[in-house]
Amino acid sequence: MDFRELPDLASERAGGTVLFASDDYFAEKENLIRPSRAIWKEHEYTDRGKWMDGWESRRKRTAGHDFAIIRLGAPTIVRGVVVDTSFFRGNFPESCSIDGAVMPANAPADDLLVAEWTEVLKRSPLNGDSENLFTTASPFAFTHIRLNIFPDGGVARFRVHGDVVPDWSRAGGLATEVDLAALENGGAVESCSDQFFGPKHNLIMPGRALNMSDGWETRRRRGPGHDWVIVNLTAEGIIRRIEIDTNHFKGNYPDTASIEGSIDGRTWFEVLPRTKLQAHTRHFFRDELTGKGPASQIRLNVFPDGGVSRLRVWGLATEAGRRKAVVDRVNTATHPAELLRSCCGSTKWAEQLAAGRPFQSWDELTEKADGIWSRLSPEDWNEAFLAHPRIGERKASSKWSADEQAGTNSASEETMNRLARANREYEEKFGLIYLVCATGRSADEMLANLETRMNNSRETELRVAAEEQRKITRLRLEKLVL
Repeated sequence: MDFRELPDLASERAGGTVLFASDDYFAEKENLIRPSRAIWKEHEYTDRGKWMDGWESRRKRTAGHDFAIIRLGAPTIVRGVVVDTSFFRGNFPESCSIDGAVMPANAPADDLLVAEWTEVLKRSPLNGDSENLFTTASPFAFTHIRLNIFPDGGVARFRVHGDVVPDWSRAGGLATEVDLAALENGGAVESCSDQFFGPKHNLIMPGRALNMSDGWETRRRRGPGHDWVIVNLTAEGIIRRIEIDTNHFKGNYPDTASIEGSIDGRTWFEVLPRTKLQAHTRHFFRDELTGKGPASQIRLNVFPDGGVSRLRVWGLATEAGRRKAVVDRVNTATHPAELLRSCCGSTKWAEQLAAGRPFQSWDELTEKADGIWSRLSPEDWNEAFLAHPRIGERKASSKWSADEQAGTNSASEETMNRLARANREYEEKFGLIYLVCATGRSADEMLANLETRMNNSRETELRVAAEEQRKITRLRLEKLVL
């Protein structure tokens, strides 16, 4: 597949922003990510020189090279880039390279300048007045991209095409109802019958359409049949609500529309029966839905043709959908061991599991996680145990720990005092911190468990605690997308 079939996450339409340029003396850095094609104005000049529709730095008279930093609209696995030098003929860069980084969305320029950058595209030659296409192979999801040009010059447009991998911990989590079709959440338009007037990816862009060109529109159908578009949802989910927005489409909106869902892309079921549409209107559907899934794809059918500006599909991810999202997050993390240590505090476990990427499924991920854990030494196990707060401590070390120990919140003072004494006795006997998978357990249940385990030998207790850590790790892996 041509990587240009994937959405451009650098585009300002997708939420991209140019945050910094080493120099933009002749033409502003913001032009790099305009959604429109660059234009030429023959006799247009500014007080600095020829007007150019792009980003252009002055002629460099010192060592080094120029660069621009773009924050992508969402974390993205970059599949390919377009460095468009349209109309830059005697002033285009000789070559370029591209780096990626993972940084907070609000990271200031000073932090970006000293960030840890990973090569996405090695230094490659450019042609002037051309669309320079480069396929990339980095497996990581980046939030920021740095375009390096050597040594200076002008680039009209910069496109970064790829697959979105949301950081659900920042995006609200897959435990809540989300727009499963939205580009910023990882939705993607797979295919469509026609996109003559408006690209298919417009359908799932952020916000409402700015004008008629900012939607998906087919040509006029003169024969039998109807037009359609297929959207891959970010996760398998149960559909709760749908919006079909015909904003700006007044004389060219579809007469009617229907929606179907699928798990495998082969068998389809009705989600929304064929329904009359109106011009320039947001249509909301909830009670009208006849099928809610689960679905991993939806197909919007428009009869006979026309334009739709936005499609929203709100739903709840299934367990299978959430687990696939975990695998995607682990596979694409730039610092996987650091991510995995939030699930289990053993350094060796995190490093060895990270080295096993990529994982093809949740089952493969968890089987390898369990296998690595079972082969570690008692010292490695104890490192993981010590990453947890004591059961019953009022100030847990993390939100996850606090949530897991929620059963102690309503415990009596007497129970909490007994739990504290039992913790001390346990540590004196075994030299370990008392560990139990606390999710769903009351303080009284955990106290009874602790008192029973005091009868174990140290060797037995070490293995009991290791099994409790394995259970906690499994639950925390699922929390990576919650």
